[in-house]
Parts: sequence; C-alpha cells; structure tokens
Amino acid sequence: MSKLFPFSDIISNQIPTLALFLGNMLVIYGIYGIASILIANASKRGILSPHSENLFRLILRVAAIFTSLLSVFNVFNLPISWFLGSSAFVGAFLGFGSSQTINNVIAGFYVIISKPFEVKDYVKIGDMEGQVEEVSINYTKIYTPTFNLLEIPNIQVLNSKILNCTHEGFIKNTFIFTVPHSVPIKNDDLMNKCFKPAIEEIMNKYPNLMLRRPEVYFEVSTHFGRGFKIRVFFPKGQAKTMYVIQSEMSNRFLQFFDEERLRIPLPS
Repeated sequence: MSKLFPFSDIISNQIPTLALFLGNMLVIYGIYGIASILIANASKRGILSPHSENLFRLILRVAAIFTSLLSVFNVFNLPISWFLGSSAFVGAFLGFGSSQTINNVIAGFYVIISKPFEVKDYVKIGDMEGQVEEVSINYTKIYTPTFNLLEIPNIQVLNSKILNCTHEGFIKNTFIFTVPHSVPIKNDDLMNKCFKPAIEEIMNKYPNLMLRRPEVYFEVSTHFGRGFKIRVFFPKGQAKTMYVIQSEMSNRFLQFFDEERLRIPLPS
C-alpha cells in the first residue's frame, strides 16, 4: 500500500489545478450558453437576420474553443509557443487533427463576410443545390431537394462555382420538364393543354404560397425529347414548400400530357 502514497500525493496536489480548470470551463461555457440564448432571442425578434445570427454564432463558437484552449495552457503551465506554433494541434482540437480544419474555418469566415450567399438563400454550389441553413466551423449546410441536410466543407464551397437563385427577397428557381419526341404533339398544344391548366390548378390550390405565376419556356430539343424550362417564385427560406409544389406541378404536367397522348390516334 505504501507504494500508492506517492501517486495519492500527486493526485492531491493536482486537485486545486483541476478544480481551477473545471471552474474556468464552467465560466466559459456558461457565458457561451447565455450569449447563444441572447443571439437566438435577437433573431426571433427580428433584430438579427438569419445570416447575421449565423455569423455571431460562428464567432462565438470559435471564441469559446480558443478561450478553452488558452485556459488549458494557462492552468497547466504549458508553453504558450505550443499553442501559437502548432496548427496541427489546433486542428486536432477543432475535430480533424489537420490543417484542413483551419482552412475550413478561414473559408467559412470568408464566405460569410464576402456574401456570395446568405443563410436561407437558395443556391447551386457546383453540382449540388439547396437552401443554406448554416455556415458552421467546418461545413456549409444546405437543405437539398431530397429533403436532407447536406454538409459541404467550407473550402470546397470557396473553390466551387456558386449560383445564387435568391434575389429581391425571394427564390427564383428553374427546373426542366422533358417531353419525348415519340408523341406527335405541338409545342403550342403542350403549352395550352398541359402546362397552362396544370399551373392554373396549382395556383388555385396554393394561392398564397407562390409570389408569382410560374413561367414556362421552350428550352432545347435533344435526342431524348423536348425540354421545357419552368421558372418558379417562392419566398426566401421556403425551399421545403418549393420542393413539394415543384414535385406536384411536375406530376400534374405529366398527367395532362398523358391525357393528351392517349387522345392521339395510333398510326394505322
């Protein structure tokens, strides 16, 4: 048992240090919690826009992480040069253990400040699209047409082509509806007997959800069929509603088209 006494003495000597460290953590994350509540309340009251709320939350998270890390070095008397000179160590603390994490943090701040898009904008980033929900420490999170949340590394966002489909406070999105060449029906008939009645039906069903009547344009003719471009207009932040109505609109286009297709007599 006597061999355990030195170990017990070490533990006893470290109790004040550990208590100080835990106290610091409680203070830091207590302040973090209070600040988070204040930011959320300001956003709910309309004082902060979703984009500004995201910016303040990101700053708050980074500040809490770095303050906690400095507290570790200070309480345990570690050389501060370890903190200042090792990006890999900071990267490990942030979650990935590599300088790529630092690049994502810097890219995230750049995206927020330069504003190629804001939170709740509908965007197309490379071959991905959706509504921006958050720009976090490592990822930009978008709500996709598959009703899932996709996380894109911030550095990838910065290196991709970005198309912002949100202008003047509402979404202006476009999707394609293709009609096969095998059905001998004119474009004017498609417009008058398929697209227009379907749009009229959707507008009557959802009179307050779309800001403007959808627009239909002939886009292109390929080996697979004729493509028509449908442009829709929804309030900013209403991507889920847009996904649902776009799907229903496409279904009605198809139903009207099938009705017309069945009216056309088969060649003898």
